[in-house]
Amino acid sequence: MQHRFLWAGFGLISIIFHLSLIFSGLVPNLVSRPLHMALALPWAFIFLSKTPLQRYTGYVFASLSTLASCWIAFNADMLSDQYGYISEHYQLWIAAVLLISVLEMARRSIGWPLPLVAAIALSYGLFGEYIPGEFGHPGTPIGSFLGTLTIAEGGIWGKLTGVSVSIVAIFVIFGAVLNAGEAGQGVMNVAMAAAGRVRGGAAKVSVISSALFGSISGSASANVASTGAITLPAMTKLGYPKSLAGATEAVASSGGQIMPPLMGAGAFVMVELTGIPYQSIMLAAILPAILYFWAVWVGIDAFSLRYDLKGIAKEQQPPWRRVVITSAFFLVPFAVLIWGMFGPAFTPQYAACIAIFAAAALLFFNDKGLACKADWLSRLENVCINAGKQIAMIAAIILCASIVIGVLSITGLGIKITSLILSGSGGELWPAILLTAIACLILGMEVPTTAAYVICISVAGPALSQLGLAPLQAHLFVFWFALLSTITPPVCGCVFIAAGMVKENWLKVAAKAMMLGVGLYLIPLAMIANPSLIQLDAAPLLAIAGAIKIAIALYCISFAMIAPGPLLKRLLLLSVGLLLIFAIAW
Repeated sequence: MQHRFLWAGFGLISIIFHLSLIFSGLVPNLVSRPLHMALALPWAFIFLSKTPLQRYTGYVFASLSTLASCWIAFNADMLSDQYGYISEHYQLWIAAVLLISVLEMARRSIGWPLPLVAAIALSYGLFGEYIPGEFGHPGTPIGSFLGTLTIAEGGIWGKLTGVSVSIVAIFVIFGAVLNAGEAGQGVMNVAMAAAGRVRGGAAKVSVISSALFGSISGSASANVASTGAITLPAMTKLGYPKSLAGATEAVASSGGQIMPPLMGAGAFVMVELTGIPYQSIMLAAILPAILYFWAVWVGIDAFSLRYDLKGIAKEQQPPWRRVVITSAFFLVPFAVLIWGMFGPAFTPQYAACIAIFAAAALLFFNDKGLACKADWLSRLENVCINAGKQIAMIAAIILCASIVIGVLSITGLGIKITSLILSGSGGELWPAILLTAIACLILGMEVPTTAAYVICISVAGPALSQLGLAPLQAHLFVFWFALLSTITPPVCGCVFIAAGMVKENWLKVAAKAMMLGVGLYLIPLAMIANPSLIQLDAAPLLAIAGAIKIAIALYCISFAMIAPGPLLKRLLLLSVGLLLIFAIAW
């Protein structure tokens, strides 16, 4: 209990630091970004440690890397005059501590794959000059190479880390505040009231709740664990096949990362990489996200013709009064957020700060009125711990991905990979898209979605742009395809979690998940064939017409794949669906 109180206090410091950056004016990047890392280090190295050895080594890593990060912050003025070149011997040691700590921090937070990619990138940067042929590089002095990565506003202190500090952390705090109160229960109640009694109602509750909850959490795995704890037992009790119950939850939960306003951290990274305002990205992403959940909904309807999928009994549904009251716990903060961004046109992070205060005020209430002191103290403690931990996890991902991006920039490897994609595709758009999709699937198998998106767009984005794709088209396409591995074997994280929760063979769950999640494979391609789909702000009528056309196509394809019926009828439906997406495009 005492340890929990200490971590809550540390989480509170992290919350205060990140919120104060929004209201304190300009803070130098070489101050705010290293301090952001310093606040994340104890969570990764000590809080997440599971064995005494991990804990003791964690103390060593946390101490050394915190000293190194704080040294950067306190010497920011001096370092800005060095222009990314390490001039003193001791600074090489500081750079080495920072880079090793970032790799180990990511390994402890999310496993081996991403830090392994970053370590290979570092090795390429250090020794790539000895590689013969076009994939070698001329070599960079060690002081310049390590300096660019660690003491300049590039590398680990680059734009991506800036996004983590100033935007992602704020929305993580927002999500933590919402999740600590009654917002999650409000989401479930609204979903139950909206879809509980219809055909396949328990599965459709999962779709609605995952869409709403996912827009808060931005995490597919967190979505499965939280909404799945309620929807999976409800589906299995009503006699749904376990494989279908698990697939529904896995596919619906994966959509949380493409559903505005949060979209994981992807939307905010996209803002930084494209220079397109956040509001424009949110408007571009909303119709494809709705189409994704429409495809899942239609798939469940098609499965209900194959199985007897019952709705939820009336007596098991919440009364309307409770639905209305609990819905306010997530509708009010979201209304404040949307008003702040589209009314006075505040920056997303400033609007999120106002929404955080609104959500925090609601922590003192429950559906019966004023909460007791023990309840709201427990909620505040949960906010601090969850926000601190989640900020640290995203910081670990982004800092590690920044090493890869830094090496690509320093060595020119990104340009060489772009040339390889262009030559491999023969200068044709669709072959290049196929190569990019395969790369996204492979990279996304173990690397978190945001990191997979950042790395893929860094190497494939220029090639797609040269072949005629608009920047937003390319970025949304890559971001969506970075999600493929959540439901696509051999590594499908959401499927594994859902299969474990329903105690079913994961391959059976994955097979149905791929049928239900057909939108994840087709909608990114539809964005390429139908550019109007992501132009809701510029051409709203054309965008809506395009969305209706794609919705009809997804309906035809889902029924062709899932619903029972004569083979000829199903082939006809499939042909109509594919024609609507690719042949009749606008």
